[in-house]
Amino acid sequence: MPQPLVGMELSDLREALGPERPGYRAKQIYEALYRGQASDFVQISTLPAAMRADLAAHHSVGLPEIARVYQSTDGTRRYLLQLDDGKTVETVLMPESERDTICISSQVGCPVDCKFCMTALLGLERSLTAGEIVGQVLLVARENQLRQDGGRLNVVMMGQGEPLLNLENVTKAARILLDPEGFGLSPRRLTVSTAGIVPKIDELGREPVRPKLAISLNASTEESRQELMPITRKYHLKDLMEVCRRYPLRPWEKLTFEYVLLKGVNDSDADARRVVRLLAHLNCNVNLIALNPGPEIPYETPAAERVASFQQIVRRAVPCFVRKPRGLDIYAACGQLKRASGN
Repeated sequence: MPQPLVGMELSDLREALGPERPGYRAKQIYEALYRGQASDFVQISTLPAAMRADLAAHHSVGLPEIARVYQSTDGTRRYLLQLDDGKTVETVLMPESERDTICISSQVGCPVDCKFCMTALLGLERSLTAGEIVGQVLLVARENQLRQDGGRLNVVMMGQGEPLLNLENVTKAARILLDPEGFGLSPRRLTVSTAGIVPKIDELGREPVRPKLAISLNASTEESRQELMPITRKYHLKDLMEVCRRYPLRPWEKLTFEYVLLKGVNDSDADARRVVRLLAHLNCNVNLIALNPGPEIPYETPAAERVASFQQIVRRAVPCFVRKPRGLDIYAACGQLKRASGN
């Protein structure tokens, strides 16, 4: 099978090309793949024709294939993408007037059994390579003529999977996406979301090049969180708060906490007050997400008044926003990415 080039850093490309080729050729390919969003070797016009033919004989660009696109009435597009081994992942584009957001996956399925999330019903099939992570961004950006410069494009690792359980590939993908010579995204425009894998949060904080961090909180007590997110039986709430306190934020950076509101479960005013106490001494903001419903999910969406009351209490202490659902009619909203086939 041809060796895919997307997912390689500059040093990897130099090694793949071999010592007989000058180093600047690797740089030309690197810039063409990531900055230029080239989808085949013919488009890399800086290379001699013979070299392009040789590359095509031994390598592939390594982008996923579009199996199906679902179009929402609100402009959201959900892409079902097929990987080289036939497995599929989902990537979502959310266009808005002032920015575009690409939500990408880090694993095929997800090992974190959150009880309110349809993706959890898939279980984990495998982790994605760095190339399969970056490839989602490149493909959707190219399909929609999105440019990484100009400050309009955001990328969030909030699709299928728990990114911190695939940390090596996630951080490699982040280095490529954030490299000014690579894809060239601003560090302010790349976010990774975790269910709270405590030791991996520490590890991420030590990375010299890294995305912003968002943490799924979803409960105000240890008991409630363990019920809703069984993986947290291993990573306790007090340990999560402690790792957040020592996380090395950059001068411009805040932690983001995501909180999915479930009717009658975690959406009371008392819950909101407990959230305030939990986050009181952290430099952070809170995103509230009223449950995006789906089949096989045993919870209901709270009323808008309940969401507003919860927000009002939390925002007295920390900035608190209600995230507007996108793509509900095509199962593209947060927690709804489950369709692993083209049907």
